[in-house]
Amino acid sequence: MGETEDERTSQAGQLFENFVQATTCKGTLQAFSILCRQLELNLSDHRDFYSSLKAAVTYWKAKGLWGKLDKRASHKEYNKGKACVDTKCLIIGGGPCGFRTAIELALLGAKVVVIEKRDTFSRNNVLHLWPYTIHDLRNLGAKKFYGKFCAGSIDHISIRQLQLMLLKIALIVGVEVHVSVEFIKLLEPPEGQGTDGPGWRAEVRPADHPISGYDFDVIIGADGRRSTLDGFKRKEFRGKLAIAITANFVNRNTTAEAKVEEISGVAFIFNQKFFLELREETGIDLENIVYYKDNTHYFVMTAKKQSLLDKGVIINDYIETERLLASDNVNQEALLSYAREAADFATNYQLPSLDYAINHYSQPDVAMFDFTCMYASENAALVREKNGRQMLVALVGDSLLEPFWPMGTGCARGFLAAFDTAWMIKGWAQGKEPLDLLSERESIYRLLPQTTAENISKNFEQYTIDPATRYPNLNSTCVRPHQVRHLYINGEQSLSFQERSGPTRTSVNISTRESEVRPGRLLQWCQKQTQGYRGVDVSDLTTSWRSGLALCALIHRQRPDLIDFDSLNEADCAKNNQLAFDVAEREFGIQPVTTGKEMNAEQGPDKLIMVLYLSKFHEMFRNSPQSITGVPKDTGANNEDYSSKTTNSLYNSINQALPRKRIPKVDKMLEDYDNKKRKKARSHLEELMPNQSAPPVGEKEEQKENKVRSMATQLLARFEENAPSCGVRKQTSMRKEFPQGLGGSDICHFCEKRVYIMERLSAEGCFFHRECFRCNICGCTLRLGGHAFDSNQGAFYCKLHFSQHKISSRHRRGEINGVGRPSSSASSDYTATDGLRGLSSEAALLSQSHVRALSCSFS
Repeated sequence: MGETEDERTSQAGQLFENFVQATTCKGTLQAFSILCRQLELNLSDHRDFYSSLKAAVTYWKAKGLWGKLDKRASHKEYNKGKACVDTKCLIIGGGPCGFRTAIELALLGAKVVVIEKRDTFSRNNVLHLWPYTIHDLRNLGAKKFYGKFCAGSIDHISIRQLQLMLLKIALIVGVEVHVSVEFIKLLEPPEGQGTDGPGWRAEVRPADHPISGYDFDVIIGADGRRSTLDGFKRKEFRGKLAIAITANFVNRNTTAEAKVEEISGVAFIFNQKFFLELREETGIDLENIVYYKDNTHYFVMTAKKQSLLDKGVIINDYIETERLLASDNVNQEALLSYAREAADFATNYQLPSLDYAINHYSQPDVAMFDFTCMYASENAALVREKNGRQMLVALVGDSLLEPFWPMGTGCARGFLAAFDTAWMIKGWAQGKEPLDLLSERESIYRLLPQTTAENISKNFEQYTIDPATRYPNLNSTCVRPHQVRHLYINGEQSLSFQERSGPTRTSVNISTRESEVRPGRLLQWCQKQTQGYRGVDVSDLTTSWRSGLALCALIHRQRPDLIDFDSLNEADCAKNNQLAFDVAEREFGIQPVTTGKEMNAEQGPDKLIMVLYLSKFHEMFRNSPQSITGVPKDTGANNEDYSSKTTNSLYNSINQALPRKRIPKVDKMLEDYDNKKRKKARSHLEELMPNQSAPPVGEKEEQKENKVRSMATQLLARFEENAPSCGVRKQTSMRKEFPQGLGGSDICHFCEKRVYIMERLSAEGCFFHRECFRCNICGCTLRLGGHAFDSNQGAFYCKLHFSQHKISSRHRRGEINGVGRPSSSASSDYTATDGLRGLSSEAALLSQSHVRALSCSFS
């Protein structure tokens, strides 16, 4: 009898080991099915499945895994697996975020079903993992399934390997997984049914699949940016064009390949010699490049557009990004050659062969896209009710918030959203009121776009599904229940009605207010403002603005003294647009997003750029006396207008206040300002991130706070510009000497040419092009945070030559003063910058992300 028991234990151990070592999706599911059948485990018993499996598999390798999973399951939030015991959940999509959500819901005791329309895991791209993500996966037993997981300094993993690992863990904790099943739509409960009748169901393909007969209480969309769930409006946000190329080459795991060192991330300003040699030898011009070694040799790089045009990768140069990177405008063979050549050079030609891996389309695995374009859902969840049955609907992963590639946010924020969603479902299962549930979820969602590896809690061991354990500055009540009524959709509301009515809340934004107005409403407002002007017929947000007359009319409506509209020549499009850009910048502080020449291009301006630009006019002028009102004004909960004063009146107030209130405290204010800029250097990145949350409509106090903060920023900027000489950050020769028509705030400190807001860097109160940021002595390109600044001369130096310059200056002072050492105040005339001091928000978004770019992560 004992021998039979030993054989049974040995067989169980071998079957479990086969399951652990499976390398494909199909192989994993097949090995798991055999394991369950041989051990006579009941797959439908999700509540006791894990404990039954653990009791049946007792060999030593499995015990380590059981220990880790038991520790996770012991969190009080799971209530010993009974927190959601009667809740049935459907998850659409078997990606990393879908499976991570499934694992949490299974630990809560819910019945969880995952459907995936593919039957293979074929995504070769490699994900960068934040420290907390590595810790989380290790605690789930990642190294038991993949021994090389984040060994040593490795902090990345292929998507395919991560999916496989999470699939195995999900199966172990009782998740039901079905591949080759596609979600079509939700099916409402039939009328006239009692509580025992069918509830909410899913229509799937194939139609006869057993899943079509399941009832669900919760459905979660985790199927990527093209989410199939209705009721979630999505917005697209785009920064300055940054063309990324990803390429995966076959890894044969030879000794020669193993010796090739990875490139964790190198950017132009850190290794100019490398990129200059690359351009000279191959004609390939890159901003940065990353190389990770995993299941494939994975390369990702940011290529300059002109280089792609010169090499024939991009056929025609278009303004619109969609047309520029459309498949019919890309020479695929030239792209393959471009990526291979760059990868070969980057690895010093040490990889024996660079044969492309094959993607799930059976094509060479290379892709080119604009990685600053991203989508985000306006809301994270909603509740549907029909015929007395309620359904909670939620999004996770890319369906909720697409990753910002340069920051490596995909997997990290995806897992955070999975935990947040599990927390919400726990509340749902415990009978929390729908509006309270939704308001809390939306409050937490507002934090997600701002989350970085630095601003989350550092005690990873304490992480649970409770958001308070992960977000240090959590405010779970910032969105009130009355603000999410439009997310509670009962049987009397159709989806179209829901989309038209209720308060519109923008959860993510380019800045705090820029996308608050919808394009249709913005167009209507522009039409009203430009009505009656010669040659102006605004019918859209693209070609109607090409001549520049509409922009000039928009300004003329508010300030007729600024533009002589009758003198404008309709045929001179570039001049008209540039005039409007310059006047708007000089008089209203509205930064141009392109040039007059580019507006005159054959295809006309990009719609997204125009929406971004025109929304600034709308925000500034919608409540002015000259504005022609043709649409309702934004109102708060008490029907009060969010009025705003014009920039001119603001500046008048500033000028009146400065002489009396600011000058007596010059030294203190400059010191405080300097300290604030250090602290804000990091926060500016989140403020300009395309996925930042915006305040819900109705929160008047928060709007006022933003306005006060904006006024304070302008006040300090104006004060710094007009401050008398006082040693630190003296601006005696900046801005004021530049032509007024150009807008001093956007003049390169070095070349004295215009630098646009989306491409400029900033340090020590100066704006400049990245390529112009050079040492005053040796001419080498400087790195933000690694430069030194002489405020007397307004000159920048590398650290080496700054020391020489300082000694020379002291020597000259000694000669003038008749002493052998500099005066006591000399040291205050120099500023050596060790951090990102004075880094502007737009520089933080574009330069810092490009500097670290792609070295951080890609998903």
